[in-house]
Amino acid sequence: MTVEKIYQEMAEVFRRETGMNLAGDGDMAVRLYAVAAQIYALYVQADWVGRQCFPQTAQGEFLDRHAQLRGLERREAVAARGVLRFERDSTAAADLTIPAGTVCLTAGQVRFETEEDAVLGAEETSAEVRARAVTPGAAGNAAAGSIRAMAVAPIGVSRCSNPEAFSGGADREDDEALRVRVLETFQRMPNGANAAFYQQGAMSFSEVAAAVVIPRPRGVGTVDVVVSTAAGLPENALLEELKEYFRARREIAVDVQVKAPEIKPVNVEVSVTPRKGADKAAVLRGVEERLRGWFDGKLLGQDILRAKLGGLVYSVDGVENYAFRAPAADITVDRSELPWLERLSVTETA
Repeated sequence: MTVEKIYQEMAEVFRRETGMNLAGDGDMAVRLYAVAAQIYALYVQADWVGRQCFPQTAQGEFLDRHAQLRGLERREAVAARGVLRFERDSTAAADLTIPAGTVCLTAGQVRFETEEDAVLGAEETSAEVRARAVTPGAAGNAAAGSIRAMAVAPIGVSRCSNPEAFSGGADREDDEALRVRVLETFQRMPNGANAAFYQQGAMSFSEVAAAVVIPRPRGVGTVDVVVSTAAGLPENALLEELKEYFRARREIAVDVQVKAPEIKPVNVEVSVTPRKGADKAAVLRGVEERLRGWFDGKLLGQDILRAKLGGLVYSVDGVENYAFRAPAADITVDRSELPWLERLSVTETA
């Protein structure tokens, strides 16, 4: 339905009832066209309202309301975390305190701040301290060595760096991801006792990237909930929070334990043939970033398939061909294990 079609129908009714044709620029034609535009707006509004009535098509705050009816909430953004190293050129006569809230930056102006005070001992030239991205989200996942500047350098500190990558940052859950979780509650109805109840409860925490429920691990009346975060292993504070959450909601006389997964180390070695004319260094760097980025907490309990790894490599722009030296075969992963990239080698095909 369009404004023009509505107007033509109205003009035809007017001609049939009055026996007169409307002039294209006449007063009555202008009035009818204005009415047609308003009727079309009602059609659009009714179509929009219809889409918001169902979780399959709802958007934004209306999808949030569908989620609330299913006991779910949209997962908020999570800040990336890691370690910052502060250095000076030589030892000093006294200890130096680096206060919490000291801000460091990447070349792209992504900001990170220390979460606690750090002490650079008089006989030491470097100190490391836990830090997090100032702005929550995936943009805070910074590669090792990419944080090189300080917003305001503490007195006596010459430079800063991140010896390891900052990880665990995740953007606010978008509509499609939330929609999947909402629809899953209809397909796997949580009843307060089944695996869906425990899994969906764990996934309601923004920090949790994946959750696996293991029934009867210690016999009848026992449940293990294994969770991972985007950064990999969950912190003790999160595990304790989840324990309290399930302790208040579990069935009577059921022993629920919340655990971190067992790490399953994975080594990946791949040789890449860049496409003719492509920037070889950029292609190899792109492959490394793609593979490193794929290994996160969402892989909990998932097998590592060579076909999937190959698809990741081949999806990098500029890759002509590739060959894996490791893993030599698909890697089978237990439900309570988290495959984690221990060593990665990306080289150009000789």
